[in-house]
Amino acid sequence: MNDLTLSVSKTINAGIEEVFDAWLDPVLLAQFILPMQGMVQPEVENDPRQGGSFKIVMQVGEDKIPHTGEYLEVNRPDKLVFSWVSPFSTDDSTVTIDFDAVDSNTTRVELTHVRFIDEEARTNHEGGWANILTMLNEILGISITA
Repeated sequence: MNDLTLSVSKTINAGIEEVFDAWLDPVLLAQFILPMQGMVQPEVENDPRQGGSFKIVMQVGEDKIPHTGEYLEVNRPDKLVFSWVSPFSTDDSTVTIDFDAVDSNTTRVELTHVRFIDEEARTNHEGGWANILTMLNEILGISITA
């Protein structure tokens, strides 16, 4: 079961460089990496370069859930690949995000996450990543009009 895969995609109303860079900016990342509505912003630390690492500590109720990983590929602005270590992933779990410019103000994001401990974890992550992409669109939409 640990070879389970999910893919989610969304069109983001911002330019490709801005969308890509949001994933590497810890201040912006903390604003949109919220897998459920109403969550407290997570603690985010990162070294956004190939071989660098990140740590995201999400708070769900009273529980703090750590997520860590290493940036495996940083190909600005087209592709970002990182390992994903959490209580719900297995060894070699990775996330690949492909960015495609639709036009100068619109980017198509395709996120693929592989390897989960079970089908329930995969399903929960699918909903979480979909919400994260929705939040990313909301955050970048606000920054464009501000």
